[in-house]
Amino acid sequence: EGRIVAPADGTVDVMFETGHAVSMTTADGAELLIHVGIDTVQLEGKHYKACCKAGQQVKKGDVLIEFDPAAIKAEGYQIVTPILVCNPDAFTVEPAASSAVAAGDALLTLKKK
Repeated sequence: EGRIVAPADGTVDVMFETGHAVSMTTADGAELLIHVGIDTVQLEGKHYKACCKAGQQVKKGDVLIEFDPAAIKAEGYQIVTPILVCNPDAFTVEPAASSAVAAGDALLTLKKK
């Protein structure tokens, strides 16, 4: 759909200038990095729109990033979107989905250690 939504309630830590990635801390303390595409930092923000800023409180489902998937693919980049848990020592991370997900679908299950 060309948008990344907050997977949980939390706070935006960093909204990258280029709009291709965002990091946030969930209300439960999980530190997440969401990166739209592979090597897309090289696009220098082309085809991306940041919809949040550092320090902003977000609710699950709030739009964080909008992007143009077709244009990014046309530039030769994949739009695979890794979501990394940056503090896995504090959480047990289990997949909640085994294929593509839509906005609002469970992706990961995190349990505090």
